[in-house]
Amino acid sequence: MQLTAQALADLLDGIVDGNPDVLVNRPSKIEEGEPGSISFLGNLKYEEYAYTTKASILLVSKDFEPREAVKATLIRVDNVYAAIQQLLQHFGQGSQQSAKVADQASIHESAVVGAEVSIGAFSILQEGVKVGDGCQIHEQVFLGENVQLGEGVILYPGVKVYANAVIGDRVIIHANAVIGSDGFGFVPQEDGHYKKIVHVGNVVIEDDVEIGANTTIDRGTMGSTLIKRGVKLDNLIQIGHNVVIGEDTVIAAQAGVAGSTKIGKGCRIGGQVGFVGHVTIADGTQIQAQSGIAGPVKEPGTALFGSPAIPYRDYIRSYAVFKKLPELYKRFNLLERKQISEE
Repeated sequence: MQLTAQALADLLDGIVDGNPDVLVNRPSKIEEGEPGSISFLGNLKYEEYAYTTKASILLVSKDFEPREAVKATLIRVDNVYAAIQQLLQHFGQGSQQSAKVADQASIHESAVVGAEVSIGAFSILQEGVKVGDGCQIHEQVFLGENVQLGEGVILYPGVKVYANAVIGDRVIIHANAVIGSDGFGFVPQEDGHYKKIVHVGNVVIEDDVEIGANTTIDRGTMGSTLIKRGVKLDNLIQIGHNVVIGEDTVIAAQAGVAGSTKIGKGCRIGGQVGFVGHVTIADGTQIQAQSGIAGPVKEPGTALFGSPAIPYRDYIRSYAVFKKLPELYKRFNLLERKQISEE
């Protein structure tokens, strides 16, 4: 797919600054740009590469003023990152899986499969499965009994969806994610052994959710584990049984959410954050990476840091003191000795 600078500017609602007829056929990173590629400058700390990149076209903001000559043709846009998202979506359309069902796929006779659906080799659709129009089910995907997929769902290779899960429209689930496994529930016995609690609930994933590779979402013990509209989960996240995650919340990699915790909408949660179970987190909460949440967060828009987490600014001030503790301890000892000697 080759496009001129002018065609891309029309697509991105931008303005060409340079040769409108230059052709590109792929995106590239600014420091690795080659002739025939389009790159972008979204963060000025990479500005030096704007003057050395070999990319044919460079996306920049409309107010960008170069300090020296730029060889690439510029396309000036209002929002560079929004333009990049649109650009990558455009170039990615050519890599979509074609709508066909592989001969090696196993589809139960009761399964209902919509129009323009692709199903890869060695994927399994069990009894009662329903698949909406335009879904892409890649190789070695497992859909258990009565699983429901909405329209335009993409399941990458190795995704496993246990029985009775409900997945909405335009959901993307990356490789080897597991949806609907049993929660971590056991009852201690008098003899010291543990007896398993059978989980009979399910997982419900609403529209426009994206779930990263190797993430696991446990089914409810009873009722549902609920991932609401627009949630974005990174790779290697653990979501416990009966958790609720609110609309448009984003969680970075390796976070863990214990059972029955309720996270509000519009939250931003860093990598390796851990949540205890049975707490409620207010809307708009922001949590720094590697923090530990040991209790409820009641005030919307709270920013937290540390383990156990405290208000973000308090943590930064405390850490500034903590770094100086050895020096402060030494000074304290000197003052104490001086006071003793004076007595």
